[in-house]
Amino acid sequence: MIWLALAAAIAWAVLLLGRGMFWRARDDDRDAARLPAPAHWPEVQIIIPARDEAETIGATVRSLARQDYPGRFSILVVNDRSRDATGALARAAGAEVLEGQGRAPGWSGKLYALQQGLQVVAGRGHEFLLFTDADITHAPDSLRRLVQRAEAGGLDLVSLMARLRCESWAERWMIPAFVFFFQMLYPFRWSNDPAARTAAAAGGCVLLRRDAFEARGGLAPIRGRIIDDCALAGLMKSGGSAIWLGLTERVRSERAYEGMGTIRAMVARTAYAQLGYNPALLLGMVLAMGLVFLAPPLLALFATGAAKWLGLAAWCAMVVAFTPMLRRFGLAAERAILLPLIALAYLVFTLDSAWAEWRGRGGVWKGEALSRE
Repeated sequence: MIWLALAAAIAWAVLLLGRGMFWRARDDDRDAARLPAPAHWPEVQIIIPARDEAETIGATVRSLARQDYPGRFSILVVNDRSRDATGALARAAGAEVLEGQGRAPGWSGKLYALQQGLQVVAGRGHEFLLFTDADITHAPDSLRRLVQRAEAGGLDLVSLMARLRCESWAERWMIPAFVFFFQMLYPFRWSNDPAARTAAAAGGCVLLRRDAFEARGGLAPIRGRIIDDCALAGLMKSGGSAIWLGLTERVRSERAYEGMGTIRAMVARTAYAQLGYNPALLLGMVLAMGLVFLAPPLLALFATGAAKWLGLAAWCAMVVAFTPMLRRFGLAAERAILLPLIALAYLVFTLDSAWAEWRGRGGVWKGEALSRE
C-alpha cells in the first residue's frame, strides 16, 4: 500500500510542477486588447455547420453579424439536413445558407458539412477562415481580437475554448472538470510552444490562415477524425504552422446540459476515439485514473501510517490543482474535494464510449454514428 501511495503522490507532484502548469488556468486571451492592430484587416469567411440547431442558431448568427471587425467578413451556415427551422432562422438572422447533402463515405458529419461550405466559398477572396459552432455566441470584438492575435504573432491557427454553460446542477459539477481534464491532456502552454509536440484546438472557435490551411490539404487529411479540432491543430503544427489556444470570456457556448445523461453523451461521443480505439490504452487509462484520482482519497480515509499521509497529501494537491478552474466558473473551492467522484463519473463515461464503439454506435453526432473505415 505504501508503494501505491508513493506513486499517487509522485503523480500529483508531476502534475503540479510539470505539464505546463496547466492547472493554473492562466493561458487565456485577457491580453487581446493590448495586441497591435494590423495595418491591413484581412477578409474573413465564417463557416458554421448546423444540424437541428433552431434553439441557438439565431443568437449565434446575430452575434457574428454584429461584430465590430474593421475589415470585410461573410457568414455561411451549412444547414446539414436539419429537421427543424435551422435554415430559415439562420437566413432571418443575416447568414447565407447552404443546404447540405448527406455525409460522404469516410467523413465525419461535422467535417463534411464544413467541407461543403469550403467548396462553396473556394473562389472568394478571404484570407482567413473562422470555423465556429451553431451553439456559440461571440462578443462584438471577438473576430477583431482573433485576427489581431493571428497577425501579431504570425499564427496560422488561433483557437479559443468557449466558456461552457455552467448553470444546471449537472453543469456546475461536471463542466469545470471537463475543461480541467482537457487542459491536463493538452496543456495549452505546450500546444502554443512551437518546439513542443502537443497540439490542440477547441472546435467551437478556430481561426485559420487560408493559404497555410490549404497548403496542408484542408480538411481532407483528417476527414474521418471525430476529435476534429485537435486533429486539425496537429495537422497545422506538424506542417510548420504556429498555433495558439486559450481560454476566453468572449466566446460562449449556449449548449445546455440539464442532466448527467446529456453530459455523458457528450463525453462518450469522443472518449474512446481519444484513446485510438485501443483496448490496451483503455486499460491503461483506467489504471491511471484510479491511481491519480481514486487512490488518494481511499488511502487518506482507510490506510494507516505513511500511506495514509501520502494519500492525504495527494488529495490536497488535487484540491489545489482544481481550485483555479472552479474559480473561473465562479464556484466554491470546496467543490474540489469531490473531484475524485467527478473523475469516477468521467471514467464511467469513457467505458460507456468504448462499449458504444464495440456495439457499432460510436462517434454519434446528431443521431448519426460514424463507422470507422
